[in-house]
Amino acid sequence: FGQPTTVIGSTNQVTGEIAVDTVNPSNSQVGTIIVNARTLTTDNEFRNRAIRTYILESARDEFEFSQFTPTAIQGLPESVADLALGQAVTFQITGNLTVRNITSPVTFDVTVTPVSETRLEGSAAATVQRSSFELTIPNVPNVANVSEEVRLEIDFVAVAVGQDQESES
Repeated sequence: FGQPTTVIGSTNQVTGEIAVDTVNPSNSQVGTIIVNARTLTTDNEFRNRAIRTYILESARDEFEFSQFTPTAIQGLPESVADLALGQAVTFQITGNLTVRNITSPVTFDVTVTPVSETRLEGSAAATVQRSSFELTIPNVPNVANVSEEVRLEIDFVAVAVGQDQESES
């Protein structure tokens, strides 16, 4: 309606694995992260249908899932011996993001906090360009302009194998 609006889409349908090497953190690994794009919702059901049908096309079975495949982790500490519980660590994860079978390199800025001996909590964020994934916005009344930049954010909880498992984004 002519007024700039920030739209937030969210889902809790995210899965992935991490392997933390507490002796040598640089050997830690992050597995492929998979998001069910079909479950992404905003504050507007009309917009949700447009995202599923025309933008992400996640209503189509072949585009239901988007995924991030890490290729490198930079900035991990050399040792965790000096880290106290509750002390945040920041680093970057670079990899390939695939949306609608189109893949583009992306780097996430990550913050992780060990909250216990068996639990990590964190967040990761990156900004991508819609054009990198050939995402176009349908020409509809009352939508004057949509930014080329899209901010991706994930909040996560990692629990050691054998512990209660949970995640959210």
